[in-house]
Amino acid sequence: MAYWLYKSEPDVWSWQQQVEAGAAGTHWNGVRNHVAKQNLMAMRIGERGFFYHSNKGKEIVGIVEVIREYYPDHTDPSGRFGMVDVKAVEPLPRPVTLDAIKAEPRLKDMILVNNSRLSVQPVTEAEWAIVREMGGM
Repeated sequence: MAYWLYKSEPDVWSWQQQVEAGAAGTHWNGVRNHVAKQNLMAMRIGERGFFYHSNKGKEIVGIVEVIREYYPDHTDPSGRFGMVDVKAVEPLPRPVTLDAIKAEPRLKDMILVNNSRLSVQPVTEAEWAIVREMGGM
């Protein structure tokens, strides 16, 4: 099983909105970076990811699950990009801030630390466990 991190600006799409989407979830559209596209294409149903509030907050606030694999993004007129569907699984008891992640030596190689602009990124199994622990899980 692979793990992921999805970045969203909370004033555009927040964790609360993701939760309110319920079991039906929502599509994760608007990705226009080819590396992020490849990450979306690699996702499989049942894989989980961190929901990260970017810009405002800069913190991991919850966990989502892939419920539909890669398909065309209806917001892309070029037809080159796609999306997956995700649903909220659970909030982190304690949000994990970017500053806390950067301060944790075991996370020094995490993509979030080294390539903060990538909107959809893989998370290693070890990073997954460490961040969950930091978040009170």
